[in-house]
Amino acid sequence: MLKTTTFAAAIVLAGVATTTAVQAQEKTDFRVAWSIYVGWMPWGYLDDSGIMDKWAEKYGISVEIVQINDYIESINQYTAGAFDGVSATNMDTLSIPSGSGVDTTALIVGDYSNGNDAVILKGEGTLADLAGKPVNLVELSVSHYLLARGLDTVGLTEADLGGVINTSDADMIAAFAADDVEAVVTWNPLVSAIMETPGATKLFDSSDIPGEIIDLMVVNTETLEANPDFGKALVGAWYELMGIMSSDTPEGIAAREAMAEASGTDLAGYDAQLASTQMFFDPAEAVAFTQSAELPATMVSVAEFLFDKGILGEGAPSADFIGVAYPDGSTTGDANNVTFRFDTTYMQMAADGAL
Repeated sequence: MLKTTTFAAAIVLAGVATTTAVQAQEKTDFRVAWSIYVGWMPWGYLDDSGIMDKWAEKYGISVEIVQINDYIESINQYTAGAFDGVSATNMDTLSIPSGSGVDTTALIVGDYSNGNDAVILKGEGTLADLAGKPVNLVELSVSHYLLARGLDTVGLTEADLGGVINTSDADMIAAFAADDVEAVVTWNPLVSAIMETPGATKLFDSSDIPGEIIDLMVVNTETLEANPDFGKALVGAWYELMGIMSSDTPEGIAAREAMAEASGTDLAGYDAQLASTQMFFDPAEAVAFTQSAELPATMVSVAEFLFDKGILGEGAPSADFIGVAYPDGSTTGDANNVTFRFDTTYMQMAADGAL
Protein backbone atom coordinates (compact mmCIF):
# COMPACT_ATOMS: atom_id res chain seq x y z
CA MET A 1 0.00 0.00 0.00
CA LEU A 2 1.80 3.10 -1.15
CA LYS A 3 0.43 5.94 0.97
CA THR A 4 2.13 9.02 -0.46
CA THR A 5 1.33 12.70 -0.18
CA THR A 6 -0.33 13.59 -3.46
CA PHE A 7 -3.56 14.77 -1.92
CA ALA A 8 -3.19 18.13 -3.64
CA ALA A 9 -3.27 16.36 -7.00
CA ALA A 10 -6.55 14.77 -6.02
CA ILE A 11 -8.00 18.17 -5.21
CA VAL A 12 -7.05 19.41 -8.66
CA LEU A 13 -8.84 16.44 -10.15
CA ALA A 14 -11.96 16.83 -8.02
CA GLY A 15 -13.84 18.96 -10.54
CA VAL A 16 -13.41 16.32 -13.21
CA ALA A 17 -14.46 13.56 -10.84
CA THR A 18 -17.51 15.40 -9.57
CA THR A 19 -18.67 16.02 -13.13
CA THR A 20 -18.22 12.35 -13.90
CA ALA A 21 -20.22 11.35 -10.83
CA VAL A 22 -23.08 13.69 -11.67
CA GLN A 23 -23.28 12.20 -15.14
CA ALA A 24 -23.31 8.61 -13.88
CA GLN A 25 -25.77 6.52 -15.85
CA GLU A 26 -26.51 2.98 -16.88
CA LYS A 27 -23.64 1.35 -18.76
CA THR A 28 -22.12 -2.04 -19.40
CA ASP A 29 -18.36 -1.50 -19.28
CA PHE A 30 -16.58 -0.87 -15.97
CA ARG A 31 -13.00 -0.46 -14.78
CA VAL A 32 -11.51 -0.98 -11.31
CA ALA A 33 -7.92 -0.42 -10.18
CA TRP A 34 -5.86 -2.19 -7.55
CA SER A 35 -2.29 -2.18 -6.22
CA ILE A 36 0.03 -4.66 -4.50
CA TYR A 37 -0.89 -5.51 -0.92
CA VAL A 38 -1.67 -8.85 0.72
CA GLY A 39 -5.39 -8.12 1.05
CA TRP A 40 -5.73 -6.83 -2.51
CA MET A 41 -3.82 -9.57 -4.35
CA PRO A 42 -7.13 -11.37 -5.03
CA TRP A 43 -8.04 -8.66 -7.56
CA GLY A 44 -5.18 -9.68 -9.82
CA TYR A 45 -6.10 -13.33 -9.47
CA LEU A 46 -9.77 -12.62 -10.23
CA ASP A 47 -8.60 -11.16 -13.52
CA ASP A 48 -6.06 -13.86 -14.38
CA SER A 49 -8.29 -16.79 -13.39
CA GLY A 50 -11.33 -15.70 -15.36
CA ILE A 51 -13.54 -15.61 -12.26
CA MET A 52 -14.29 -11.93 -12.78
CA ASP A 53 -15.18 -12.48 -16.43
CA LYS A 54 -17.55 -15.29 -15.44
CA TRP A 55 -19.44 -13.08 -12.98
CA ALA A 56 -19.46 -10.11 -15.31
CA GLU A 57 -20.93 -12.25 -18.08
CA LYS A 58 -23.60 -13.48 -15.68
CA TYR A 59 -24.80 -9.90 -15.30
CA GLY A 60 -24.29 -8.89 -18.93
CA ILE A 61 -21.44 -6.47 -18.26
CA SER A 62 -17.66 -6.32 -18.59
CA VAL A 63 -15.26 -5.46 -15.77
CA GLU A 64 -11.65 -4.56 -16.53
CA ILE A 65 -9.31 -4.99 -13.56
CA VAL A 66 -6.18 -2.85 -13.83
CA GLN A 67 -3.08 -3.10 -11.64
CA ILE A 68 -1.41 0.25 -10.90
CA ASN A 69 1.94 0.15 -9.15
CA ASP A 70 1.56 3.56 -7.50
CA TYR A 71 -1.20 3.18 -4.93
CA ILE A 72 -2.02 6.86 -4.51
CA GLU A 73 -1.98 7.35 -8.27
CA SER A 74 -4.67 4.67 -8.55
CA ILE A 75 -6.86 6.61 -6.11
CA ASN A 76 -6.17 9.87 -7.92
CA GLN A 77 -7.26 8.27 -11.20
CA TYR A 78 -10.41 6.94 -9.57
CA THR A 79 -11.07 10.39 -8.16
CA ALA A 80 -10.71 11.83 -11.66
CA GLY A 81 -13.28 9.38 -13.02
CA ALA A 82 -10.87 7.10 -14.92
CA PHE A 83 -12.04 4.12 -12.84
CA ASP A 84 -15.36 3.10 -11.35
CA GLY A 85 -13.72 1.54 -8.31
CA VAL A 86 -10.35 1.23 -6.58
CA SER A 87 -8.72 -0.70 -3.75
CA ALA A 88 -8.07 1.72 -0.89
CA THR A 89 -7.91 2.01 2.88
CA ASN A 90 -10.60 3.74 4.91
CA MET A 91 -8.22 6.59 5.67
CA ASP A 92 -7.16 7.25 2.08
CA THR A 93 -10.76 7.03 0.85
CA LEU A 94 -11.78 9.67 3.37
CA SER A 95 -8.90 12.02 2.54
CA ILE A 96 -8.75 11.76 -1.26
CA PRO A 97 -12.00 10.98 -3.14
CA SER A 98 -14.41 11.77 -0.33
CA GLY A 99 -12.37 14.77 0.73
CA SER A 100 -12.49 15.95 -2.89
CA GLY A 101 -16.28 15.71 -2.99
CA VAL A 102 -16.53 12.42 -4.86
CA ASP A 103 -19.34 10.39 -3.28
CA THR A 104 -17.81 6.98 -2.65
CA THR A 105 -19.19 3.70 -1.30
CA ALA A 106 -17.24 0.94 0.45
CA LEU A 107 -18.66 -1.96 -1.54
CA ILE A 108 -16.40 -4.67 -0.10
CA VAL A 109 -14.84 -4.50 3.35
CA GLY A 110 -12.12 -7.03 2.68
CA ASP A 111 -9.96 -7.04 5.78
CA TYR A 112 -8.20 -5.01 8.39
CA SER A 113 -4.48 -4.96 9.04
CA ASN A 114 -3.73 -7.05 12.12
CA GLY A 115 0.05 -6.80 12.23
CA ASN A 116 0.91 -5.98 8.61
CA ASP A 117 1.83 -2.37 9.47
CA ALA A 118 4.60 -1.82 11.99
CA VAL A 119 6.94 0.62 13.74
CA ILE A 120 10.46 -0.84 13.62
CA LEU A 121 13.52 0.34 15.54
CA LYS A 122 17.13 -0.39 14.66
CA GLY A 123 18.46 -2.03 17.82
CA GLU A 124 16.79 -2.69 21.15
CA GLY A 125 14.28 -0.34 22.74
CA THR A 126 10.66 0.64 23.21
CA LEU A 127 8.30 3.23 21.77
CA ALA A 128 9.44 5.68 24.45
CA ASP A 129 12.95 5.42 23.01
CA LEU A 130 11.77 7.09 19.80
CA ALA A 131 11.97 10.44 21.62
CA GLY A 132 14.54 12.54 19.81
CA LYS A 133 14.99 10.04 17.00
CA PRO A 134 14.10 10.65 13.33
CA VAL A 135 11.51 8.25 11.91
CA ASN A 136 11.27 7.35 8.21
CA LEU A 137 7.82 6.68 6.79
CA VAL A 138 5.44 7.52 3.96
CA GLU A 139 4.19 10.84 5.26
CA LEU A 140 0.44 11.42 5.73
CA SER A 141 -0.21 7.71 5.30
CA VAL A 142 -1.56 4.87 7.42
CA SER A 143 2.05 4.49 8.59
CA HIS A 144 1.89 8.06 9.88
CA TYR A 145 -1.43 7.25 11.56
CA LEU A 146 0.00 4.08 13.14
CA LEU A 147 2.96 6.03 14.51
CA ALA A 148 0.67 8.67 16.01
CA ARG A 149 -1.46 5.99 17.68
CA GLY A 150 1.62 4.26 19.02
CA LEU A 151 3.20 7.43 20.39
CA ASP A 152 -0.04 8.27 22.14
CA THR A 153 0.18 5.03 24.15
CA VAL A 154 3.43 6.21 25.76
CA GLY A 155 2.51 9.86 26.18
CA LEU A 156 4.56 11.14 23.26
CA THR A 157 3.64 13.14 20.16
CA GLU A 158 5.32 13.68 16.83
CA ALA A 159 6.86 16.86 18.24
CA ASP A 160 8.89 14.68 20.62
CA LEU A 161 10.63 12.92 17.74
CA GLY A 162 13.74 14.00 15.92
CA GLY A 163 11.57 14.59 12.88
CA VAL A 164 9.53 12.57 10.41
CA ILE A 165 11.33 11.87 7.13
CA ASN A 166 9.09 11.24 4.12
CA THR A 167 10.38 8.07 2.44
CA SER A 168 8.85 6.17 -0.48
CA ASP A 169 7.91 2.57 0.17
CA ALA A 170 10.17 1.68 -2.77
CA ASP A 171 13.14 3.07 -0.81
CA MET A 172 12.22 1.83 2.66
CA ILE A 173 14.34 -1.33 2.81
CA ALA A 174 17.41 0.52 1.57
CA ALA A 175 16.68 3.34 4.00
CA PHE A 176 16.64 0.99 6.99
CA ALA A 177 20.07 -0.25 5.96
CA ALA A 178 21.50 3.31 5.94
CA ASP A 179 23.62 4.29 8.92
CA ASP A 180 21.67 7.48 9.66
CA VAL A 181 18.24 5.81 9.76
CA GLU A 182 17.15 4.77 13.25
CA ALA A 183 13.48 3.80 12.87
CA VAL A 184 10.91 3.22 10.14
CA VAL A 185 7.18 2.68 9.88
CA THR A 186 5.94 0.64 6.93
CA TRP A 187 3.73 -2.26 5.80
CA ASN A 188 4.08 -5.76 4.43
CA PRO A 189 5.81 -7.21 2.52
CA LEU A 190 8.39 -4.59 3.55
CA VAL A 191 7.90 -5.28 7.27
CA SER A 192 8.77 -8.95 6.80
CA ALA A 193 11.90 -8.07 4.81
CA ILE A 194 13.11 -5.44 7.29
CA MET A 195 12.48 -7.70 10.30
CA GLU A 196 15.00 -10.16 8.80
CA THR A 197 17.70 -7.53 9.47
CA PRO A 198 19.78 -8.45 12.54
CA GLY A 199 18.89 -6.13 15.42
CA ALA A 200 15.55 -4.97 14.03
CA THR A 201 12.96 -4.57 16.81
CA LYS A 202 9.22 -4.28 16.21
CA LEU A 203 7.88 -1.69 18.66
CA PHE A 204 4.21 -1.42 17.68
CA ASP A 205 2.02 -2.80 14.94
CA SER A 206 -1.52 -2.71 13.65
CA SER A 207 -2.54 -5.65 15.84
CA ASP A 208 -2.29 -3.13 18.69
CA ILE A 209 -5.09 -1.07 17.05
CA PRO A 210 -7.24 -3.84 15.52
CA GLY A 211 -9.94 -2.77 13.10
CA GLU A 212 -8.57 0.71 12.45
CA ILE A 213 -6.60 0.22 9.20
CA ILE A 214 -9.31 -1.18 6.93
CA ASP A 215 -8.78 -2.38 3.36
CA LEU A 216 -11.66 -1.82 0.95
CA MET A 217 -12.89 -1.94 -2.60
CA VAL A 218 -14.63 1.40 -2.99
CA VAL A 219 -16.79 2.46 -5.92
CA ASN A 220 -18.43 5.61 -7.17
CA THR A 221 -21.76 5.84 -5.36
CA GLU A 222 -23.78 7.19 -8.28
CA THR A 223 -22.30 4.64 -10.67
CA LEU A 224 -23.28 1.87 -8.25
CA GLU A 225 -26.79 3.22 -7.80
CA ALA A 226 -27.30 3.41 -11.56
CA ASN A 227 -25.70 -0.01 -12.13
CA PRO A 228 -26.44 -2.45 -9.32
CA ASP A 229 -25.29 -5.35 -11.51
CA PHE A 230 -21.78 -3.87 -11.32
CA GLY A 231 -21.88 -4.27 -7.54
CA LYS A 232 -23.33 -7.77 -7.76
CA ALA A 233 -20.67 -8.94 -10.20
CA LEU A 234 -17.76 -7.55 -8.17
CA VAL A 235 -19.04 -8.92 -4.89
CA GLY A 236 -20.01 -12.28 -6.36
CA ALA A 237 -16.58 -12.77 -7.90
CA TRP A 238 -14.78 -11.63 -4.74
CA TYR A 239 -16.52 -14.04 -2.41
CA GLU A 240 -16.21 -16.96 -4.80
CA LEU A 241 -12.47 -16.42 -4.63
CA MET A 242 -12.54 -15.91 -0.86
CA GLY A 243 -14.04 -19.37 -0.55
CA ILE A 244 -11.31 -20.82 -2.75
CA MET A 245 -8.26 -19.11 -1.29
CA SER A 246 -9.24 -19.74 2.32
CA SER A 247 -9.18 -23.49 1.76
CA ASP A 248 -6.23 -25.87 1.70
CA THR A 249 -7.56 -27.64 -1.36
CA PRO A 250 -5.25 -27.89 -4.39
CA GLU A 251 -7.28 -25.06 -5.94
CA GLY A 252 -6.89 -22.86 -2.86
CA ILE A 253 -3.16 -23.50 -2.58
CA ALA A 254 -2.70 -22.79 -6.28
CA ALA A 255 -4.56 -19.49 -5.91
CA ARG A 256 -2.43 -18.38 -2.97
CA GLU A 257 0.75 -19.48 -4.75
CA ALA A 258 -0.19 -17.31 -7.72
CA MET A 259 -0.89 -14.34 -5.44
CA ALA A 260 2.38 -14.93 -3.61
CA GLU A 261 4.37 -14.91 -6.85
CA ALA A 262 2.59 -11.76 -8.04
CA SER A 263 3.53 -10.00 -4.79
CA GLY A 264 7.17 -11.08 -4.91
CA THR A 265 7.17 -13.82 -2.29
CA ASP A 266 6.47 -17.53 -1.95
CA LEU A 267 3.49 -19.40 -0.51
CA ALA A 268 4.93 -19.46 2.99
CA GLY A 269 5.64 -15.73 2.82
CA TYR A 270 2.18 -14.89 1.55
CA ASP A 271 0.49 -17.13 4.12
CA ALA A 272 2.54 -15.37 6.82
CA GLN A 273 1.20 -12.02 5.60
CA LEU A 274 -2.33 -13.41 5.59
CA ALA A 275 -1.79 -14.46 9.20
CA SER A 276 -1.28 -10.80 10.15
CA THR A 277 -4.34 -9.76 8.15
CA GLN A 278 -7.87 -10.17 9.47
CA MET A 279 -9.38 -11.31 6.19
CA PHE A 280 -13.15 -11.45 6.01
CA PHE A 281 -13.36 -14.61 3.91
CA ASP A 282 -17.00 -15.01 4.95
CA PRO A 283 -19.24 -12.15 3.78
CA ALA A 284 -21.29 -12.45 6.97
CA GLU A 285 -18.15 -11.54 8.96
CA ALA A 286 -17.62 -8.47 6.78
CA VAL A 287 -21.23 -7.44 7.32
CA ALA A 288 -20.94 -7.84 11.09
CA PHE A 289 -17.74 -5.78 11.19
CA THR A 290 -19.23 -3.02 9.03
CA GLN A 291 -22.34 -2.86 11.20
CA SER A 292 -20.38 -2.80 14.46
CA ALA A 293 -20.47 0.11 16.88
CA GLU A 294 -16.68 0.32 16.70
CA LEU A 295 -16.54 1.42 13.05
CA PRO A 296 -18.00 4.93 13.55
CA ALA A 297 -15.60 5.51 16.45
CA THR A 298 -12.70 4.45 14.25
CA MET A 299 -13.76 6.79 11.46
CA VAL A 300 -14.01 9.71 13.90
CA SER A 301 -10.47 8.97 15.07
CA VAL A 302 -9.24 8.80 11.47
CA ALA A 303 -10.99 12.07 10.58
CA GLU A 304 -9.38 13.80 13.56
CA PHE A 305 -5.94 12.58 12.48
CA LEU A 306 -6.48 13.77 8.89
CA PHE A 307 -7.76 17.14 10.05
CA ASP A 308 -4.80 17.55 12.38
CA LYS A 309 -2.48 16.92 9.41
CA GLY A 310 -4.39 19.31 7.16
CA ILE A 311 -5.53 16.71 4.62
CA LEU A 312 -9.23 16.28 5.37
CA GLY A 313 -10.45 18.04 2.25
CA GLU A 314 -9.51 21.47 0.97
CA GLY A 315 -10.31 24.15 3.54
CA ALA A 316 -11.92 21.71 5.97
CA PRO A 317 -13.06 23.82 8.95
CA SER A 318 -13.14 20.89 11.38
CA ALA A 319 -12.70 17.14 11.72
CA ASP A 320 -16.46 16.87 11.09
CA PHE A 321 -16.17 18.33 7.59
CA ILE A 322 -16.92 15.08 5.72
CA GLY A 323 -20.01 13.05 6.49
CA VAL A 324 -19.63 9.27 6.72
CA ALA A 325 -22.77 7.13 6.52
CA TYR A 326 -23.19 3.67 8.04
CA PRO A 327 -25.50 0.74 7.26
CA ASP A 328 -28.02 1.66 9.97
CA GLY A 329 -28.46 5.14 8.47
CA SER A 330 -26.42 6.90 11.13
CA THR A 331 -23.64 9.31 10.25
CA THR A 332 -20.51 10.81 11.73
CA GLY A 333 -19.22 14.16 10.58
CA ASP A 334 -21.45 16.51 8.59
CA ALA A 335 -24.72 14.79 7.70
CA ASN A 336 -25.21 17.42 4.98
CA ASN A 337 -21.89 16.56 3.33
CA VAL A 338 -21.90 12.76 3.18
CA THR A 339 -19.35 11.57 0.61
CA PHE A 340 -18.25 8.28 2.19
CA ARG A 341 -20.70 5.42 2.70
CA PHE A 342 -20.35 1.99 4.26
CA ASP A 343 -23.03 -0.15 2.61
CA THR A 344 -23.55 -3.83 3.44
CA THR A 345 -26.29 -4.40 0.84
CA TYR A 346 -24.18 -6.40 -1.59
CA MET A 347 -22.08 -8.22 1.00
CA GLN A 348 -25.34 -9.27 2.68
CA MET A 349 -26.58 -10.60 -0.68
CA ALA A 350 -23.42 -12.71 -0.87
CA ALA A 351 -23.96 -13.95 2.68
CA ASP A 352 -27.54 -14.87 1.77
CA GLY A 353 -26.51 -16.68 -1.41
CA ALA A 354 -28.61 -14.18 -3.37
CA LEU A 355 -26.08 -13.24 -6.07
